[in-house]
Amino acid sequence: MPDACGLRHGETLQWRAMAAGPLLVVALAGYLAATARVRRTWPRARTAAFVAGSLVVGAALVVDGRRSFTTHALQHLLLGMVAPALFALGAPITLALQASRGAVRRPLLRVLHSRPVAVLCNPLLAWALFGGSMLAVYLTPLYRLSLDNSLVHEALHLHFLVAGSLFFWPVLGADPLPRRLPHGARLLMVFLTIPFHAVLGIALLGAAPLAPEHTLADHRAGTGALWAAGDLLGLVAVLIVAYQWMSHEEREAAREDRRADDAARLAGPS
Repeated sequence: MPDACGLRHGETLQWRAMAAGPLLVVALAGYLAATARVRRTWPRARTAAFVAGSLVVGAALVVDGRRSFTTHALQHLLLGMVAPALFALGAPITLALQASRGAVRRPLLRVLHSRPVAVLCNPLLAWALFGGSMLAVYLTPLYRLSLDNSLVHEALHLHFLVAGSLFFWPVLGADPLPRRLPHGARLLMVFLTIPFHAVLGIALLGAAPLAPEHTLADHRAGTGALWAAGDLLGLVAVLIVAYQWMSHEEREAAREDRRADDAARLAGPS
């Protein structure tokens, strides 16, 4: 059946492929072209993360989440957590800075240090958008509206991806930011988002399906996916931040040892 925009499910998927497909291809091609310019110094793990993130977005958009709440929940997790985390680990801004010349690098740095970017990278705003939007979508009529209107449905997909990116960029990413968070604050940000999945899971498990076309079994399976998988992905993010923290401390210790050795050599024999 057509929705409020007059689009059937198949037409929605076709429109989505035409709109999002080229953007993904251009972004991935641009990233790979940039890695070719700095291939001797660019870590392969970052390239693998960005490529995986692009594939995750593509996989999430080739299915129609309006037919099943479970499918929608998986789409939500892929677009709102998995893909943004992989994109952050891919460090695309750092790559762009390394692969570009002064004519491009200087404007990019000005944008990165601009007031709007500083506001968007505010940890409190990122936390509120990431966690609060989950409650707003499922505990208000917004989810039901997205099933009846293709534009609202696609806007939700974009919101999940943007909100997740704003959250994971300062938490997991290596890109330059107006203000870099210490690793302890990054861990705290991730820990503070984990309860959102539990609160949402408890609220939805005791409620009726969010749409008449969703069965009770589908509703419970989707709720379980949001809760359990959301918590699991949050714990994975905790482990990644902890690993990054330990690696940072090891590099700092090695740097201090080199400084001490250099100072000893300059001082000469006693």
